[in-house]
Amino acid sequence: MTVTNVTRKTVLAADCKTASTFFARLRGLQFRKRFPPGHGLLLVPCNSIHTFFMRFPIDAVFLDRENRVVHICEGIKPWRVSGMIRSARCVLELPAGTVSATGTARGDMLDIQS
Repeated sequence: MTVTNVTRKTVLAADCKTASTFFARLRGLQFRKRFPPGHGLLLVPCNSIHTFFMRFPIDAVFLDRENRVVHICEGIKPWRVSGMIRSARCVLELPAGTVSATGTARGDMLDIQS
């Protein structure tokens, strides 16, 4: 699946997977050795995340029902917990630095294509 920032006309993830079951969301990116640029993980439904057992920092983009960016956490280090973002319906996890490199900001609209 591809995730594009329609507002900025940039690609956030050319190879994005979805985690839509409880166990898939719980596992997330745990125990992976790397998270290459261009990859992503979309957690649905989700409004908070953790980075327990992760080996690398990530960017997290919180989206509402219309896929509008409602909150961003950049460079979340391993063993951290994000706050709960009540207006978020899902969270897009990306390699650290992706948000900055694409200029993604709160209020941007994302397009998610399978």
